Amino acid sequence: MVKAAFSDVRHWVFDLDHTLYPPSARLFDLIEVRMTAYVMQALGVEEQQADRLRKQYWAEHGTTLAGLMREHDVDPGPYLTDVHDIPLDRLSPDPQLAKNIRALPGRRIVYTNGCAPYAERVLEARGLAGVFDAVYGVEHADFMPKPDHAAFEKVFARDGVQTKTAAMFEDDPRNLKAPHAMGMRTVHVADQADNGDHIHFHTDDLSGFLARII
Repeated sequence: MVKAAFSDVRHWVFDLDHTLYPPSARLFDLIEVRMTAYVMQALGVEEQQADRLRKQYWAEHGTTLAGLMREHDVDPGPYLTDVHDIPLDRLSPDPQLAKNIRALPGRRIVYTNGCAPYAERVLEARGLAGVFDAVYGVEHADFMPKPDHAAFEKVFARDGVQTKTAAMFEDDPRNLKAPHAMGMRTVHVADQADNGDHIHFHTDDLSGFLARII
């Protein structure tokens, strides 16, 4: 049943964080510390206020960065460089995942709300360097974040994604709404399932799920 549902897919789109590596690596713990510190410095607020704004902007704007840009005209370049400057020693290569992604027919890309240089570092640490045909970060959507429909349109137009024969793998359920509306197959990759109508499949084992497709 799963294999049949993906039989015509020729464009495979993967989120990065908590999708191509397990949440147990807790990289976002490190990133969030740097985000809060950056908000403190950029806005001149105390840590508690900065942490509140970080969470508020993520909820209201899709990412903390989007909120900082829209509410405070923060320059995205230095922010992205700073908050993603973290060690990746919590990650380890996953040869089976690499093998299963390589076996997918058609074009394979990564699309993250982080920046592409950070994504490349993560892929290297996971043994996934060279597995994908392209890597796109928020900068490739003019800093508009997922779940904004226009952000997906920009990245998909840049890559030539044909959404009717494409699939999206993502850990954040809200980021699957636009792909679903665009006609893509949607796969929620997370420990806990979400029952939204915009989610076609759920898995807590990405490599195992891909094995069922190929």
